[in-house]
Amino acid sequence: MTNPHDRSTPRAVRMAQPLAREVVEEIAKQYGVCIRPVPLRRQDILTGQVEVIDVPCGATLDSRCPPCAKRNRQLRRAQCREGWHLESEPVNTPDEADDYQRHLVELRADAQAWRDEVEKAGGDTTDLDAAIEDLDEEINRAGMRGNVLGRTSGKRSRSTKRRQDAPDLPKRQMTRATLGRTFTGLDGKVYRPSMFVTLTLPSYGRVLEGAPLDPDRYDYARAARDALHFSKLVDRFVQNLRPSPGPRTPTN
Repeated sequence: MTNPHDRSTPRAVRMAQPLAREVVEEIAKQYGVCIRPVPLRRQDILTGQVEVIDVPCGATLDSRCPPCAKRNRQLRRAQCREGWHLESEPVNTPDEADDYQRHLVELRADAQAWRDEVEKAGGDTTDLDAAIEDLDEEINRAGMRGNVLGRTSGKRSRSTKRRQDAPDLPKRQMTRATLGRTFTGLDGKVYRPSMFVTLTLPSYGRVLEGAPLDPDRYDYARAARDALHFSKLVDRFVQNLRPSPGPRTPTN
């Protein structure tokens, strides 16, 4: 093996040797790691500890960072599958039932009729109830959703009560639409912006593969409490994002 720092080594031999930096980039590309990370300084507001972390650059061009560009392509494909690119509201039309699905529903209706007759006669309906339950499961496995009897339980009502000391939040009329709002730029191009939001809770203690490194210092109670109320945190965050309707005019 030749020493690259030995000036007696012929230039052609030294130039044929791979650059260490390029080898690192090739390995990073192989494992899907960003080759142009952005260093950010993070400080713990409780302990004052400062550390530098590398954040992926998020490039969208292969010429800048192939791993990040690949992740962005996968993200855009997922968004297209979910309908982010649509210009009109999607129309969801259920498929026509096939012969087997119709046969199951007819058999379910016959079983229900037999059960009702046995019940009127005062007989035991245990076996028929079990058969009907099996038919309901088979109906769902066959690719049908819902229940043949419709809603069998009461409608769930969500409490809208708020604390008396909480300020009133601005309200906007809800529209039955799934498409985002569009904006027209000065050049006439229409944009439909989108945003991903990450809500990060405080740390409960260092973990490794899901297990606390120091179980005695890990805050289990706060972790459980935050897990229970995380949905309320997201709901409150969305409510606070609503634009204000403007100053209110006082009335007598």
